Amino acid sequence: MYSWALRPLLFLLPPGAAHGVAMAGLAPAEYVAPLRALTRAVFSPKADARVAVETMGLRFPTPVGVAGGFDKNGLRARALAALGFGFVELGTVTAQAQAANPAPNLFRLPRDRALVNRLGFPNEGAAALARRIGARGLGHCGAGVPVGVSIGKSRAVPVGEVQRVVDDYVAAFMPVRAMGADFVVVNVSSPNTKDLRTMQAAPLARMLLGELAKKNAGRAGAAVPLLVKIAPDLDDAGVEALLAVVEEVGLAGVVATNTTTARMGLTTDAARVEAIGAGGLSGPPLRARALDVVRRVRARLGRATTVIGVGGIETAADAMAFVRAGADLVQLYTGFVYEGPGVAGRIARGMAAEAERAGAKSLAELVGREN
Repeated sequence: MYSWALRPLLFLLPPGAAHGVAMAGLAPAEYVAPLRALTRAVFSPKADARVAVETMGLRFPTPVGVAGGFDKNGLRARALAALGFGFVELGTVTAQAQAANPAPNLFRLPRDRALVNRLGFPNEGAAALARRIGARGLGHCGAGVPVGVSIGKSRAVPVGEVQRVVDDYVAAFMPVRAMGADFVVVNVSSPNTKDLRTMQAAPLARMLLGELAKKNAGRAGAAVPLLVKIAPDLDDAGVEALLAVVEEVGLAGVVATNTTTARMGLTTDAARVEAIGAGGLSGPPLRARALDVVRRVRARLGRATTVIGVGGIETAADAMAFVRAGADLVQLYTGFVYEGPGVAGRIARGMAAEAERAGAKSLAELVGREN
């Protein structure tokens, strides 16, 4: 029904307006428990040990999560969990509340089933999100699935003032940690905040991630799993250098990957692509590079580090390709836009069927085993 009825109607609207309609449509399930239960009964896959994942000290009922960017302010975490997502990543939030970059800032490429965005972390601020986590009982898996938060740099803080950048990330991190986020993703790879990707360089990453790890360990309560989200546009040497920092600092995991600034291999008319201009491309055109980065992360960091694969996942076959490349968990955003509210359950059920065909009792038996 979504592909032939609802999606065409939504795609008549500008992308930002369509997203607003989708968020409004999720409101009843977010606020009304019986409707949430009904949504879960319709969309969520049945519990299946073959696709349940235990990693970072957390249990994920399925490995299929919502990527950061869909629910920037934590407005619909319970509804998203009811749709069958095995975990939800909120944000990206920053220490300072900020508006989106000037419109237009979000574009569809239907021929490529892709999106381009240059939103630039619009959000109400990390403290506001933290209060919402507490008020709705989302922390410590209170939504029924792990709920993580992505944190980024406030636009007003210049990258050239590195200590201010570090302090800004710490200011975003501490309130969401205090309110019980199940994991935190450090976003240093968005292409839509000026010069942010320079923070992936090993010396700067070491300062930032090291300080966050120290603050994480030095506060009362259990340390929250910390992950870093990396860009697909880093060359292999840059990826290796950043992964060495991840290993040195002792992060729990890596999210691979963010959106890309590349525009290669698109079927969308070149003039249309040029007219759109700058921004991060997501969807199937990103998949091959994201898979390459997942393989590299797993090979470099081994089994002890959690790897979340993201980039162009729309089907169970896509998700299983990431698992076989080395991902413990997968995320989607653009696939959610194009495939609709049933996508998480369909992917999870398909992954369970694939595990059964492979004779595996769990997806962990298949992680990193492409041959």
